[in-house]
Amino acid sequence: MLRRVLTCAVGVGVVVLAAACSPVKMGAAAIVGSDRITVTQLDDQVSAFNQVYPKYASEVNLASSKVPGEVLSWLIRFRIRERMAQNAGITVTPAQEQAAITAINASGQQYAEESGVSNYTLNLLLVANGLPPDLLNELGRYQAIETAYIEQLNGGKLPTSTTEQNAATAALNKFQCSTAKSLSIQVNPQFGQFNYSQYSVASTPDTLSVASGSKAATASAGSC
Repeated sequence: MLRRVLTCAVGVGVVVLAAACSPVKMGAAAIVGSDRITVTQLDDQVSAFNQVYPKYASEVNLASSKVPGEVLSWLIRFRIRERMAQNAGITVTPAQEQAAITAINASGQQYAEESGVSNYTLNLLLVANGLPPDLLNELGRYQAIETAYIEQLNGGKLPTSTTEQNAATAALNKFQCSTAKSLSIQVNPQFGQFNYSQYSVASTPDTLSVASGSKAATASAGSC
C-alpha cells in the first residue's frame, strides 16, 4: 500500500494553516491570500484524478468522497510553496523541477520495494496520495523550491550531518508555518477544514453547500 508515501518521498513538514473567519466567496473552494481556488478548478482536477484512478483502484482503495479534499490539499500546498519562494527570493529552473521529480520517483521506488509493492509506477505513487498525475510538474516545482530553500539555509549545499538536517527541517517547518499564516487561508466548508497536524483538508461531519457568506472552516488540530 502506497498510501501517504508521497509525504515520505518529498518530506512535507508539519505546518499550521490559519483558517480565517471571513466569508468564503461564492464559487471558491479555498482562498489562499489573494488567490482563489475556484470550485471549477477543483472539479477539473478531481475529474482528471478520476480518469486515471480506476487503473490503480485495487492498490489505492481511496473513497471517492475523499478525493476532493485530497486534491484541494495539494492545490493549497502548491500556492503556499510559491509564496515561500517569493518571500525567500528563490527561483527554480525546469531542470531543477525535473531533478526533483527524479528524486521523488527514486524515493517512491525504494519505499515500494521495502514495502513489498511489486507494481510500482510514479503514477501509482501520485494517485495513492490524492494527486492527479497531470500535476506532476507542479509537484516537481514544489519539491525543487524546498530543496533550493534548504540549500540557501546551508551555504548553497544540502545538509549531510544529522545536526544540519535537523536544523534545516526545523527552519523549513517554521518558514512554511509563518507563510501559511500570512495567507489567511480559508476553505469552503463544503470540502472540509484544515487539519493542522496532517497539513490537509479533512472532511467535516456536516457538509454545507457552496454559498455566498459561508463561513470558512476552522482548523481542527495541531500547533506550530
